[in-house]
Amino acid sequence: QVQLVESGGGLVQAGDSLRLSCAASGLTSSSYIMGWFRQAPGKEREFVILIVGKGDRTAYSDSAKGRFTISRDNAKNMVYLQMNSLKPEDTAVYYCAAADYGAADYSLARSYHYWGQGAQVTVSS
Repeated sequence: QVQLVESGGGLVQAGDSLRLSCAASGLTSSSYIMGWFRQAPGKEREFVILIVGKGDRTAYSDSAKGRFTISRDNAKNMVYLQMNSLKPEDTAVYYCAAADYGAADYSLARSYHYWGQGAQVTVSS
């Protein structure tokens, strides 16, 4: 049974940093494309950042560039989202997701097969 469990969310002030963790079980995260998405109230789930299992290539949304980074610890089967210079508009539920290879566009939520339950991130101004 595949499980992705996010942790590390919380309430921070604008300009602060926060690191989210995603613990994977039932799959080897290094063999998948691991992504982070977020969903703000009343909005669609949007792509944030991803890391490709083979070679550790990464891809970022425009909102993440220069502020967010993704990393992994293969020994622990963990994926991390480091968020710096947080803004109130970053407030959302953040989801960890895993996708098999072969999709056309990994910025789309439908390309991912497994999802975590989400972690709330709230950034106050």
